[in-house]
Amino acid sequence: MSPSHRSALLAASLLVLGGLAGEAGAAGAPKAEATAKSVQTIVASPAFKAAAKTLADDYERTVADIVTLTEIPAPPFKETARGKAYLEMLKAHGLSDVVMDAEGNVMGVRPGTATKGQGPFVVIAAHLDTVFPEGTDVKVRREGTKLMAPGIGDDTRSLATLLAYVRALDAAKIKTRSDILFVGNVGEEGAGDLRGTRHLFNKGPYKGRISAFFSMDGADPSRIVDRGVGSKRYHVVFSGPGGHSYGAFGVVNPMAAMAKSVVDLYAVDAPKAPKTTYSASVTGGGTSVNAIPGEVFMDFDMRSESAEELGKLDKTLVGILDGAVAAENAARSTRFGKVSYQAKVIGERPAGRTDPNAAIVTATAAAITALGLTPAHEASSTDANVPMSLGVPAVTIGAGGKSGRAHALDEWIDVDKAEGVKGMQVGLAALLGVAGVD
Repeated sequence: MSPSHRSALLAASLLVLGGLAGEAGAAGAPKAEATAKSVQTIVASPAFKAAAKTLADDYERTVADIVTLTEIPAPPFKETARGKAYLEMLKAHGLSDVVMDAEGNVMGVRPGTATKGQGPFVVIAAHLDTVFPEGTDVKVRREGTKLMAPGIGDDTRSLATLLAYVRALDAAKIKTRSDILFVGNVGEEGAGDLRGTRHLFNKGPYKGRISAFFSMDGADPSRIVDRGVGSKRYHVVFSGPGGHSYGAFGVVNPMAAMAKSVVDLYAVDAPKAPKTTYSASVTGGGTSVNAIPGEVFMDFDMRSESAEELGKLDKTLVGILDGAVAAENAARSTRFGKVSYQAKVIGERPAGRTDPNAAIVTATAAAITALGLTPAHEASSTDANVPMSLGVPAVTIGAGGKSGRAHALDEWIDVDKAEGVKGMQVGLAALLGVAGVD
């Protein structure tokens, strides 16, 4: 790196490094302002412009990486093939300590000048898994600048963007002060229940060594997810004696208890702020139209930006289930047995938030603004929920460009070069703002 590159970036990054842990305190506003100014300086620096040029010059390689990774199936809990391919890509990009951990996450380190690979680490991660089951056709189709395939935007484009960042940083000879850990994690979608990120923070070799966390998920580069929507999901089985619909008429029916639980849940007035929601979503059971069912089931989903409100709603639902079963046993005959229920937790994501004055939030907002976009602060359920719940500063950002039809077979992304490269620069600038630059 030339002396002019180094001096410009050093001046900018020194202001940011102190805010890495997101400790706003009484000086929160001044610190946020300083972070924003330093990111603006980084974006205007010769070194960053050189990195941005590499993103542009290398863009077709990034698109090719998107196609390659998308066409390797990564169903829930079966991400190994894609993980192994991504592992080799990380190795080829010259990262150190490239490994696949016990949960299936793959990762590699770009050492910083201050910490030399020993941490603490700034993490930037994208998830390997998709929502689509085994056997799904993941062949990429192209129409102009639009690429279509299941999982291509959620989240394969982000995996390729992380690789592009490594190449751009190396080509521009940018050295960060903090170590950066690049991660392709498993288990973000559905029943995966954030298992990859949970392992990274709670059991893996980097437990207790992560100071900031970027999750890259989706496309929109103006999006900052700094509030994590927590969730709790139950599979509830209602059981009873069953019997002939005519001959045993009058005995307790688990279907009635289940129906009452749904009606009573939907009478609950959930808080609008923090936004809290519930849903009775999947149901089934019974054996015949002319039989009182012996068993029926219902899946329930509850979400909130507040861990406290989610806990309250959880207790409310349990009370509703207890009451619905008791009411049915009191309303009809139990001579052949009573109605009961079993509730199994099938998903639980922690709620959390990152302080709006934390360096990772202000740096990301500043990067978005510096690239000519308007920051949009949002709440969502992503891999960032885990670090947020643990008090580690975290946000979720977009990979750039446009996308649509996520979780559908006709999912698509637009790889228009100008818009794609501009969006990619946002994440890179935010990453440098938090990691600091020599």
